[in-house]
Amino acid sequence: MEWSDRAIILNVRAHGEASAIVELLTPKYGRHTGLVRGATAKRMRGLLQPGNVVQAHWRARLSEHLGIYTIEAIESRAPALFDDALALSGLGAACAMASLTLPEREAHQGIFDAFDMLVAQMSEIDVWPALYVRWEVGILRELGFGLALDRCAATGSGENLSHVSPRSGQAVSAGAAAPYLDKLLILPGFLQILPTPLQEGDVKAGLALTGYFLERRILWPVNKVIPEARARMIERLGSAGRL
Repeated sequence: MEWSDRAIILNVRAHGEASAIVELLTPKYGRHTGLVRGATAKRMRGLLQPGNVVQAHWRARLSEHLGIYTIEAIESRAPALFDDALALSGLGAACAMASLTLPEREAHQGIFDAFDMLVAQMSEIDVWPALYVRWEVGILRELGFGLALDRCAATGSGENLSHVSPRSGQAVSAGAAAPYLDKLLILPGFLQILPTPLQEGDVKAGLALTGYFLERRILWPVNKVIPEARARMIERLGSAGRL
């Protein structure tokens, strides 16, 4: 068994004295793990960094085996972020969430493409926090738990949408939401069907919205919780005034 694909590194764990277990996100084979021999060599240490884009060749005797990776560099994105703690926190959160939520060896081209775009924009602080929220919305959609943000659950109208029902994941208009504001989640304008420019508080509201449904629909049913890396990202975004 073998395959080759473009991939983005999600996670690297030391294995023995000179090898590593490397987790990749690929468009054709999804989240996929394999063994890289010689991972402690100087060239490989620089290559095996989360966020880097590589060409991966995987081979194993049987499809269910861990298998061996041969990896070559395509684009080294990680080094450009080493001096940017905020960007590194975003990259760490994205990699942790991909590793935690995506089924192993199940292709999701849309998630890969959005993740690729997100990582490529990690040096742009005015861009990536909102992209990150949109990527988490995409995870929910790709895994069958998409939010219905185009029509009000109560009236059927597509106008003046302001909140989301925590029970149904459907949008609620401002008028219908008024009596239940303490029970509803805020729908930021940039996530609406006709998005509005990003406003102060929008990223915070978006992260609260996606976090709520990721926990309850994807993680809690399999006894998982939101990773610490995501909480650290939110803390750093807040300290930088970017929520």
